[in-house]
Amino acid sequence: MKKDKLKPMLFSVVKNYDGKKFATDIVSGIIVAIIALPLSIALALASGVGPEQGIYTAIVAGFIISFLGGSRVQIAGPTAAFATIVAGIVAKNGMSGLALATVLAGILLILMGFLRLGSLIRFIPYTITTGFTAGIAVTILVGQIKDFLGLTYPKGTVTIETMEKVEAVIKNISTINVQALIVGVVCLAILIIWPYISEKIPGSLIAVIVGILMVKLLKMDVNTIGDLYTISNKLPSFAMPDFSLAMIKNVAPDAVTIAILAAIESLLSCVVADGMINSHHRSNMELIAQGAGNIGSALLGGIPATGAIARTAANIKNGGRTPVAGIVHSIVLVLVLVILMPYAALIPMPTIAAILFMVAYNMCQWRTFVHLCKTSPKSDIVVLVVTFVLTVVFDLVVAIEIGMIMACILFMKRMSDESVVSGWKYYDPEEDPDGIDLKEIPKHVRIYEISGPMFFGDADRLAGVHFKDFTKVIIFRMRGVPALDASAMHAMEQLYDRCEEAGVQMVFSHVNEQPMKTMEKSGFVDKVGRDNFRPHIDDAIEWASNIN
Repeated sequence: MKKDKLKPMLFSVVKNYDGKKFATDIVSGIIVAIIALPLSIALALASGVGPEQGIYTAIVAGFIISFLGGSRVQIAGPTAAFATIVAGIVAKNGMSGLALATVLAGILLILMGFLRLGSLIRFIPYTITTGFTAGIAVTILVGQIKDFLGLTYPKGTVTIETMEKVEAVIKNISTINVQALIVGVVCLAILIIWPYISEKIPGSLIAVIVGILMVKLLKMDVNTIGDLYTISNKLPSFAMPDFSLAMIKNVAPDAVTIAILAAIESLLSCVVADGMINSHHRSNMELIAQGAGNIGSALLGGIPATGAIARTAANIKNGGRTPVAGIVHSIVLVLVLVILMPYAALIPMPTIAAILFMVAYNMCQWRTFVHLCKTSPKSDIVVLVVTFVLTVVFDLVVAIEIGMIMACILFMKRMSDESVVSGWKYYDPEEDPDGIDLKEIPKHVRIYEISGPMFFGDADRLAGVHFKDFTKVIIFRMRGVPALDASAMHAMEQLYDRCEEAGVQMVFSHVNEQPMKTMEKSGFVDKVGRDNFRPHIDDAIEWASNIN
């Protein structure tokens, strides 16, 4: 397997870079920046921070990740996956706590990259990623119902957890603002219909313009971003978070969550992008870039960032083929921040809610969810549904932890069910002259066929091995055993002790490489006798025939 280089993709592609590629990258970068603008603001608000924090994240993290990243076309910035996590951290520890958690997460990501753990992400089951992604989509949707309907909550209403938001919506549904609902419905309709009209201009930009015009020209009583937040068009400035030991201990679990989610999301985005451009990303370099990008974002007033699948796909569709497009996207957003940010105050909150409704719909993968429920084994369906429910009811950390534990336990059970230790039947040529596939076995020899991995989940199967008084040799045919762990090795040693007490010799046939190494390392091969390990079953039977 080709070793994953720790070299930014930008440094590789510049060798054959030319004016034509530069022109397409600039065009793609500008279009992606236009798409990223309303999304970055909407995702920042969903995360419980100011609108400019979303732009800072897209600028700083977007630039660093494109510059250092292991993908040709990855576009990074704030994503929906982080929204509920960030909102919870901000509510609990403030912006300083979020900045510290993001910096620590960045350090973890860099370490993961240097330790070449990029390939390990594939061991997270698809059912878990699908479950928590759908769960995050539901939490985002629930979080935007208030602004979409224009609801008013009594002072002091706590709405951090998803279930608290559901409860608050139900209790205050009578405060619905019909004008806000009209703006939200019109903007949502634009977002749904516009892609059929034009793919060149993003529907979110049209929805923002229409929403502003409706509220201003019709003088509608609808909350705008400016009514709820102070808008700033200042460039991001450096701010060092509180690195006290108490705060580090407080935010450490959040940092781990951010790091794991950033790694999963960014590498999934890279895999999708690889399929679209027939390329191959450098996963470990991408993790290092994600770490550096998140540290930079946190120190310059941003929030956690990762690869954004929708923006990456838009970059590809518009001709972007090198990291230069991502760098251009960040530079364009700097100009937008300085020149156009004051106008963001005019954007109605129902418009932001409509944009996030579409983000939630696009990320929920409901068709995939339903397909998995219809076609997957019951154990996978359980993991999928439990992960989804836990993400909605509790949070992503609990969902991933419980989901992984369940997936591992169910996988081990499945592997254990596949493992078999079965004895061969004795063959009498006079009784079954047509049994050409069976071998003639001396009466004092017993053969057991072992199939499947031997690990702690099924090590006790060896306890079922038994022998008669006339049995002098037991042959264990292990061609179907790819792996043997310490628990199974211990069970094999206990079986050896039983055999030795009964005066029965153990002989092994076709032991694969990993089990053989484990047996050698434990001293089991020397204990049994190296001559009693034979390469083939015929050789083992012949060898056993001569043992009395």
